[in-house]
Amino acid sequence: MAAVERDPVTGRQTTGHDWNGIAELDTPIPKVVIFFLVVTFLFSLVWWILMPAWPLITTYTRGALGIDQRTEVEESIEAANAARSIWLSDLAAKDWSQIQADGTLMAKVKETGHRLFGDNCAVCHGASGKGGPGFPDLTDGDWIWGGDPDAIAQTLRVGVNSTAEDTRTSQMPAFGRDGILDRTQISDVAFYVRSLSDPSLATPETADRIANGKEVFAANCVSCHGEDARGNVDLGAPNLTDSHWLYGGSANQIVTTIFGGRMGHMPNWGARLAPEEIKMLALYVATMGGETQFTGEQSQ
Repeated sequence: MAAVERDPVTGRQTTGHDWNGIAELDTPIPKVVIFFLVVTFLFSLVWWILMPAWPLITTYTRGALGIDQRTEVEESIEAANAARSIWLSDLAAKDWSQIQADGTLMAKVKETGHRLFGDNCAVCHGASGKGGPGFPDLTDGDWIWGGDPDAIAQTLRVGVNSTAEDTRTSQMPAFGRDGILDRTQISDVAFYVRSLSDPSLATPETADRIANGKEVFAANCVSCHGEDARGNVDLGAPNLTDSHWLYGGSANQIVTTIFGGRMGHMPNWGARLAPEEIKMLALYVATMGGETQFTGEQSQ
């Protein structure tokens, strides 16, 4: 029987292995580690018995406690819908002015409308509703199709140039690409349109150019934008006299718009959202820019 060797420093027994003069100690696993391993094993064993844990071919073990998180989630959703249905019924029964006068109901509208907007509208109009090139700013009080809640709700329901049968329809011709106007006419009418929102462009030196552009505008644009160029919400024709531009208000951007035309698109949310959600979203959008949202002005 081999003699037991002990480390002279620690007094522990060695394993008999020697690594370049360094003896390997026979150090046992700490008892605290063994304790936690045993506790962990026992806990997992009890958990497997009490809770759903083991997958089977077509199902899984249900557990002794019968806990089903899917059922709990479904019950939670049902409870939330039941609580929500109370004020949704109130929302459906009241008209726009009654809802706006009800502070408690409007608080619900803004809270839920914010989530609806984030889920459905923010991808185009931005989380803040300020839009971007080709997507209207919903906070500036300018509206292409009308800014009162009823008009907004209709736009949401049917969309713009969408697949809905009663969609709002609007298209600006490609005056240059289709040969309706020549380059000089496009340049002159673009300059005239710019001068409507920037009077500083109207100088004695540019008087003839503005006059020529006004003549082109009268012959080609007033049927949609109006003689005063303030647009028409029934046609979705923007106001050209303010500083709000959907596709940009620089000289090059306006020329591009006139030359190639424009045809915006918005989905018809009536095919996806419930009537109460449309109403809620319309109210939320109408209040994004404050009281100025109800002025009924249009956006370019």
